[in-house]
Amino acid sequence: MIDTALHEEAISLTRDLVRVDSSNPPGNETPAALVLKRYLEANGLECELVARDPDRANLVARIPGKGTGPSLALLGHTDVVPADAQDWQHGPFSGDVDDDGYLWGRGTVDMKNETATRAVAMAVLAREGFQPNGDLVYIAEADEEDGTHPVGMVWLVGERPDLATDYAINEGGGDRTVLSDGRVFVPICVGEKCCLAALVTALGEAGHASTPNAGANAVPRLATLIERLAAYRPERRLLPETRAMLEALIGPFDEDDLDAALERAATLHSSFPEVIPALFGITIAPTRLVGSSARNVMPGRASVECDCRILPGDTPETLERELRAALGDDLPYEIEFLEAPVGGTVASVDTPLFGICQSFFDQRDPGAQLLPMVSTGFTDSHFVRQAYGTAAYGLWPCRHTPSEVLSSGIHNRDERLHVDDLAYGLDFTLHVCREVGSLTR
Repeated sequence: MIDTALHEEAISLTRDLVRVDSSNPPGNETPAALVLKRYLEANGLECELVARDPDRANLVARIPGKGTGPSLALLGHTDVVPADAQDWQHGPFSGDVDDDGYLWGRGTVDMKNETATRAVAMAVLAREGFQPNGDLVYIAEADEEDGTHPVGMVWLVGERPDLATDYAINEGGGDRTVLSDGRVFVPICVGEKCCLAALVTALGEAGHASTPNAGANAVPRLATLIERLAAYRPERRLLPETRAMLEALIGPFDEDDLDAALERAATLHSSFPEVIPALFGITIAPTRLVGSSARNVMPGRASVECDCRILPGDTPETLERELRAALGDDLPYEIEFLEAPVGGTVASVDTPLFGICQSFFDQRDPGAQLLPMVSTGFTDSHFVRQAYGTAAYGLWPCRHTPSEVLSSGIHNRDERLHVDDLAYGLDFTLHVCREVGSLTR
């Protein structure tokens, strides 16, 4: 268990990190990396800044192992999404702690809390003279939230093959979930869906806006296509990981009636109706629009960008089939994929690390069971799985911050975390490091 002095150390470092405005864009993560560097070096760890852009440095620290066991990486990104201060009760970069014990600020949940407590775990182990059987590597990476510049993990894995580890712990799970029937699950992210942006362009005939019936304005056609995209429900199907998740939630089910199984699962928690269905198929979200370049011109082309998330193993052809099924064939349109697919990797749950994670809850929260999840979003775990073959999981357990507070603050105003979860998350991280460090090959 974490004592008071160590808890205060974790709170202090998290506050220092939150007070660094590393909003992405533009990022400017180097000051945050320097906060971590000064802290870790003061605790006896050698650190290096690895940067393609000097304003956007990644930080790497290592406790060398004996070479007789598996290696472990602790991951955490230092950038955050932008925040508009006028919408917040406390300043988004204030690091305030209120009378109820909540630490306020952008990144307190996503994910400077994790980045800081993993640094504290490294410091604790260094002070103890801990030597694991395999290397323990700490990586605080830039550009996770935006990911469009090759400066963070997407660049780092190619630049530094020496950072490859057998296992990794990152963001993506840990919110203690009490079901309506009283069972307790803790989601652990074992994989991510794949991001694949699509541009749908309605085709028409340009004309003067003063005679709207004379041409074939592409904007109304696009509006019809958007309605179809929004109303469409892609095919639902099972992956081995989502089958295991569903069986854990509801027991045996009829795979030929997946809709009924998902409806049963959705009744178990208030968040499930939104989250669960997205894990069993492609999602298509129309977002950015482009119409005419002039108000008095009816355009011959009007487009919508769609944020699409496909299942691991899916291809652009899979998404194109779904898009065409949604759009129909009575209006002319074009489909363009804007970039290569990113994501779609999954780690096996049949590893010693998974069992070590479960053993923490067996000790600290008896009866709580890990629930493997494939994330609807995206994390940098994908890059280490893809480049290194790392078994990377997303898990930082919370027990003191209500689920609704956690979920409402992520990428939103008034992001905050109860400080007792910093002790709980640090306790978990130390448990994992010590247990993995004792494993032999």
